[in-house]
Amino acid sequence: MERDSQLKLYGQVADQLKEAHSRVRALQVPDGVRMALNRKLMVATATAKHDLPGAARRLDRLMKDLDEGRFPEGD
Repeated sequence: MERDSQLKLYGQVADQLKEAHSRVRALQVPDGVRMALNRKLMVATATAKHDLPGAARRLDRLMKDLDEGRFPEGD
């Protein structure tokens, strides 16, 4: 049972990552903002390797920020 829920969460995180990458790629933002968003995606991807629930939370926050037009400051 635990394995089934873990596999389901893995699929959800994979789908979220794919959607987040597509949305970030489609944004018309300055390069610095795009780099900051890509760093957030890289952190979420790395987190998914050892903490799926944590990665899901990070991606939820990122998607909410994108939905609300809140972008990180670029370098």
